[in-house]
Amino acid sequence: MQDDEKQLEIEGVVQPVLRDHGMTLVDLEWRPRRPRGVLRLFVDKPGGVGIEDCQRLSREVGDVLDASALIEEAYDLEVSSPGLDRQLRTDREFRWASGKRVRCWLAGGQEVRGTLLGIDGGFLVLAQDEGTQVKLDKTSITKARLDADVPWSKRSQDR
Repeated sequence: MQDDEKQLEIEGVVQPVLRDHGMTLVDLEWRPRRPRGVLRLFVDKPGGVGIEDCQRLSREVGDVLDASALIEEAYDLEVSSPGLDRQLRTDREFRWASGKRVRCWLAGGQEVRGTLLGIDGGFLVLAQDEGTQVKLDKTSITKARLDADVPWSKRSQDR
């Protein structure tokens, strides 16, 4: 079985557990290795994901995966939130990031920032601070991240 197929099967098993907790799967990474594989789940929910959420989800997902016998080899399960400056690679991650501020680097070094409005075919649609919209061809994007650079307010600078 190919790794992509395995990831889809794993996703099918863990999605009901995530839904039960009001969480969204941002990314799933399966790395089969010897002697142990690694399964990483990046999850989110409105208001953010805390350590307790990750611990509870890890236990429940681990139990469900063990019962499914989908992963035969020994593996480590890691559950975490996407992070403030998460790199975005897949369409699922871009859909999840819709409505959030992003930074995109294009071939040639140009950097574009804005609020991700969504995906339109092979393009990302961003609203820029000046009020303009820009469509970026996904094939020209060398890297994309959530934009964790939050401008400091005047009040926080005065402290």
